[in-house]
Amino acid sequence: MAQRRCILVTGAGSGIGAAVCRAMAGPNSAIMIHTRRNRDGAEAVARQVREAGGEAAVALGDLAEPAVAAELVAAAVQGLGRLDVLISNAGFADRTGFAELTDAGFAASAGAIQGAFFRLARAALPHLRSATNGRVIAVSSFVAHVFRTDVTTFPASAAAKAGLEALVKALAIDLGPAGVTVNAVVPGFIRKDAGAHRAIGPGALADQTSRIPLGRIGVPEDVAAVVAFLASPAAGYVTGQAIHVDGGLVM
Repeated sequence: MAQRRCILVTGAGSGIGAAVCRAMAGPNSAIMIHTRRNRDGAEAVARQVREAGGEAAVALGDLAEPAVAAELVAAAVQGLGRLDVLISNAGFADRTGFAELTDAGFAASAGAIQGAFFRLARAALPHLRSATNGRVIAVSSFVAHVFRTDVTTFPASAAAKAGLEALVKALAIDLGPAGVTVNAVVPGFIRKDAGAHRAIGPGALADQTSRIPLGRIGVPEDVAAVVAFLASPAAGYVTGQAIHVDGGLVM
């Protein structure tokens, strides 16, 4: 019988995070589903995980607050028994233009994206080093890679996500000797859940679709499939990479 995998997924009450939980759910998985405040969404995802035969627990907390990351890792270890896989997905998009961006706005993106990943990974290090097939996956964004006049720019988000990818590479070096892989998945334009906040309006999104070689907006399941692969034992020789899931937007 395969060993149970104990997994922490942040920002998992909807969208990509929820799809990741569904993709990884099964009899050999135990998943801590984190959300900042969307308890109803997280509980719905937990039910889906259990229906697929897995174990599930829910934790709430704002990862922009410095103490929350360590508390969340501790809760995952206590609730699941250990931690094998850390999936850092929580974050938000800020399309404020460079000239209008304030110090506080810039710091908010950095804190919620780079800072949260750094603190989560730091708290998880001893648990990951002792894990079998330990994995860390961070969800980045195309905004750190696409800078063109025909595509909306997100200065604060782009800087934060670029920094996140740098941290992924640094952590991959640090955890390599323990056999733990660390990678980033870089989504392109991904369809939001109904009622979710959208940084780009429907008209602009339709216009961007014409610039995607595959000719469609992605869905959360597209990203979740790649995350699930990177979290699996089969991806044991892939580390320090930023893998784009964007229909060819970035080439």
